[in-house]
Amino acid sequence: MSWGVTWGTKTEEKLLGFPCDRYIVDPDVAYYRGITIQAPPEVIFRWLCQMRVAPYSYDLIDNLGRRSPRTLTPGLNELSVGQHIIDPRSGFELVEFEYDRHFTIRTRKNTVVSRIFGDMAASYLIVPQTSNSCRLLVKLVVRYPRGAVGWFMRRVLPWGDRIMMSRQLLNFKKLSEQVSSEDK
Repeated sequence: MSWGVTWGTKTEEKLLGFPCDRYIVDPDVAYYRGITIQAPPEVIFRWLCQMRVAPYSYDLIDNLGRRSPRTLTPGLNELSVGQHIIDPRSGFELVEFEYDRHFTIRTRKNTVVSRIFGDMAASYLIVPQTSNSCRLLVKLVVRYPRGAVGWFMRRVLPWGDRIMMSRQLLNFKKLSEQVSSEDK
């Protein structure tokens, strides 16, 4: 099970405070993901804002085959709490953010997503290492639905999220580093 719970994070990073912890008290599980990106916080954050229109993982699976944009879309960094993330059908909304620091989302209540996956909140936390290098850390906290669906998700979600989120973070790394190198 640990393969699905943690990817790319260090023990001390899991001890950091993540905003998502304020949204789901006593979660059933917490998943941790992390990657080092050779780009400044403002570039990485700008790519996180792109999640307003696309998931940036495996587009064939979770974006109905549409390719996530490979260039920054003007205006997507104009954030407000309550905005849909990915698209209105995804069931996720922006619940908290701090420019160039974190981007926190949560499942909307009474959506197909919340009924299948449960109550989830995730924080994408940017931790600067140097002037042009950051760790992008993600903590996902989950309260599974009850009954047979919850039993099934306890077994499937760690693996599925690990696969999808690692692809998403690798894409954010590639795109952020590409933009950062173009600025040089």
